[in-house]
Amino acid sequence: MAFGSRAAGKHRGSSRLSRKTAGYAGVAALATTGVVGTLAGPAFAASDKAPSTEDTGLNAVVTAADLAGDVEAQAQAQQAAAEATAAKEKAEADAKARAAEAKQKAEEKAKAEREAAERAAREEERKRLNTFVSPLDDSYVSTQYRAGGGMWSSGSHTGIDFHAASGTSVQAVGLGTVVEAGWGGAYGNNVVIKHADGTYTQYGHLSSLSVSVGQQVTPGQQIGLSGSTGNSSGPHLHFEARTGASYGSDIDPISYLRSHGVNL
Repeated sequence: MAFGSRAAGKHRGSSRLSRKTAGYAGVAALATTGVVGTLAGPAFAASDKAPSTEDTGLNAVVTAADLAGDVEAQAQAQQAAAEATAAKEKAEADAKARAAEAKQKAEEKAKAEREAAERAAREEERKRLNTFVSPLDDSYVSTQYRAGGGMWSSGSHTGIDFHAASGTSVQAVGLGTVVEAGWGGAYGNNVVIKHADGTYTQYGHLSSLSVSVGQQVTPGQQIGLSGSTGNSSGPHLHFEARTGASYGSDIDPISYLRSHGVNL
């Protein structure tokens, strides 16, 4: 039974719209399934390998992400280095500040100790200068004050005699100024010293003198050597304490020395 005049075995080609629709469907299938081989062109058909990441553009995306990570890591490293440098500088500054503070404290301590030592030395010197000593070391009184006898023009001894071999060092009993140094008649070579409290002391029969008039002397300072010059029966030291520089103003030498702290 015949249905038309179309020849047997002949088929009408698909329309242009049908072909275009089929092409769209194939592309959609490729996008959905990722299958490339069935729709690939002649260049793809000649190869069994799938397109590389370079062909798809994925490589550029990965490289940008890696670069961003590197930049961030570098920034963090730089920040850490800056913080470490700042911490080091702060530690060094703190160390310098502590060293400077320690140095200042040490200097202040040394200054305070030096000033304290100087004060102590001045005080010690003040005490020394205000201290009285015996006119002879390791000696004793051989003739007492006011002892009678024809050897003294006044009829009695105006001072005391200390036992001493010739050439023994004679020292000032206290701080004062020499007002007489030289020959003193019956006293032979003698020295007279005026002290700060207005009293005077005399040292007679010396073999030699070590001071001169106007010289300031300190306690224990040598003023001469003992001897037997003048009206003397032998080597000894004649010592007087006076209220004035002249003969006749004598006072008890032992009481005088004891009142100034000298033990006889």
